[in-house]
Amino acid sequence: MKSIHELADVPAGVSLLADDIVEFHAARILLLIELCGITGRADGITKIEGLTKLAKLDFFVRYPHLFDKACADGGEQVRSSSNSVESSMVKHHYGPWDHRYYDILAYLRSRGLIKITTKKNTYNYELTSVGKERAKQLSKQSSFSNLCEQMRRVKKVFGSQNGSFIKNKIYEIFKQEVAQKSLGDIIE
Repeated sequence: MKSIHELADVPAGVSLLADDIVEFHAARILLLIELCGITGRADGITKIEGLTKLAKLDFFVRYPHLFDKACADGGEQVRSSSNSVESSMVKHHYGPWDHRYYDILAYLRSRGLIKITTKKNTYNYELTSVGKERAKQLSKQSSFSNLCEQMRRVKKVFGSQNGSFIKNKIYEIFKQEVAQKSLGDIIE
């Protein structure tokens, strides 16, 4: 994964995908915390509690066709505006996972956009005031409109659930797509 600031070093003939750029993933995670996170009444801080929850919400944002299937399984009539996979994930011990999460979260933290706190054994991902402002700016850009709408749909269905509940739902509903895959296999 490269930063957009390092692209001058990439030869002109080399293919480059958005999936290879850290800022692409960082923008999505920043928006995910803003749009799928819960805002505390007392402190006004928007956060997602737990890396499992963050990863599973991100899974449904990235895989709208599987989100639609999960909604249908739960009796929800939700239709995503796209069926294309935003960026592939792999099967890991606790379901869908992206090995880049640690780098992306460190990137966001180092730029003062998120704060990572712990409560017992759970890591909480909170937007800083600068992060909240950047997320609001991103959400107003037309290039992020479909992604933001998908995040709002995901929050409506799964936003109040904890990560373990969502993980178990994924394993229950997506046996072939996720549960029966070997560790490290790409989820399609």
